[in-house]
Amino acid sequence: MSNIRVTYSGFISLGTKFSSIITGLVFTLIVTRSLSPEEFGTWALIGSLMVYANIINPIVSYWTTREIARGVESGKTSIISSAMLSGIGMLVYIIIAYFVGLQSDADENVLLFATILIPVMFINQILGAISLGWKPHGTSIGFIVFEIAKIPLALSLVYFMDGGLYGAILATFGAYLLSIIVLIKYAKEKMNGTFEIHDLKKWIKLSWLPLYRKAPSMIYLSDAVIFSIITGSVTGIAYYTAARTIGMLVSNTRSISTAVYPKLLSGGKEEHFQENLIRLFYFAFPISAFSIVFAEPGLFALNPAYTTAASVVVILTFRAFIINLNKVFFSALLGIETVDKNENATFRDYVKSKIFMFPTFQFIKDGVYIISLIIIFHLAEKSDDMDLVYIWAFIGMIVEIPLVVYAFTLIKKSFSLNIDIKSVLKYFISSILAFGITYVLIERFLIYENKIFEFLPILILFSIFGISTYFGITYVIDSKTRKLTKNILLELQKKGRE
Repeated sequence: MSNIRVTYSGFISLGTKFSSIITGLVFTLIVTRSLSPEEFGTWALIGSLMVYANIINPIVSYWTTREIARGVESGKTSIISSAMLSGIGMLVYIIIAYFVGLQSDADENVLLFATILIPVMFINQILGAISLGWKPHGTSIGFIVFEIAKIPLALSLVYFMDGGLYGAILATFGAYLLSIIVLIKYAKEKMNGTFEIHDLKKWIKLSWLPLYRKAPSMIYLSDAVIFSIITGSVTGIAYYTAARTIGMLVSNTRSISTAVYPKLLSGGKEEHFQENLIRLFYFAFPISAFSIVFAEPGLFALNPAYTTAASVVVILTFRAFIINLNKVFFSALLGIETVDKNENATFRDYVKSKIFMFPTFQFIKDGVYIISLIIIFHLAEKSDDMDLVYIWAFIGMIVEIPLVVYAFTLIKKSFSLNIDIKSVLKYFISSILAFGITYVLIERFLIYENKIFEFLPILILFSIFGISTYFGITYVIDSKTRKLTKNILLELQKKGRE
């Protein structure tokens, strides 16, 4: 897989993720301004329920990326297999959605209508898995097409036609279709050949591994479902989701390391990881500062009712930053794992590998998280929704800390890690300075107006000011920033000549 260009793919991925921040916020703004907190809570609940339908997808997608990256022509087998699995996913979703609808005040009919999203979601993800192993930037482009397409569709179906939750579901469905069309372009070279039952049998035989790896996220993302079942309400989910929309912005920055995983799988060197780790800090610090400073005005833009969750944004930002590091560390470590290259590898070999070990620790972490939530929600189920939301966010942050410490320890053992502390401190201090100034200006000059079309342009100007100030400071004081800027321009020029 020498054709994987880490720098180019990383820049494309990061660029699309930053673009998706804007498009995602616009889509969420359309939805939150058009739906009541109860309806928005139901919309967030649908997203959580999709996790249960999607849990079987890695049976195919996990191995697809690894095999495509190593030159195995398994694209067609992957697509056909994923389409078949989507039927099982639909059945699982219908059963769980029906039960949750009975236990909460969510609209049961809307929950069941969302079933139409599952087949297109499965196909979109498997095409993305093929692209990730072949042309990682194709996955990013497919993603941004999905994000951009949601906006005009949501404006039409949700805002102007007043389609409510049904409109939001149809808008998402249409966006998936457009993303699929784009991803086919990048994956088609790996979709030739025939359906190989041998490959499918192998994946099914080893399905316990990706399923086990996926299980922690299923547990982790069931928090909203648990909240709705125990409290019988979806309103708290709306506040939590609104806060998460802003607090989780920093999670997009780990896309700078998108291509490191397939590069290491194909025999890449550890310096690719080290370079990308520094770049991660360069982008993660200012985005974290951005989320904290814009917590209240950002929530106001979504819907003035959600401004009481501003403190929750701060907690979720710290949580997202830690998760970022966990994901990047584990991705790099999985990239150097080779157990699955051995056709004679035993069950014991896999259990001793990083492929098994990492999800085990995540499983424990997420289990502690969910058990803690269940206990707290039961003990305080009659408490105010916002009190429960604060506790929810805080517990989520605390449980991430031991895992990142463990992941960092493994990274130091597996790589000759030599972090440039001086550069990291520069980015940290520059973020505080740039967005500290921005915060002062917001507090002094920003007027909270209910008219969104008057408020939003001013908010955007403050955002541009903060980001530009950070870039300006780092460009002046940091040679790596100047080099990074030069590399971006060179990559863009190189692509323009292709």
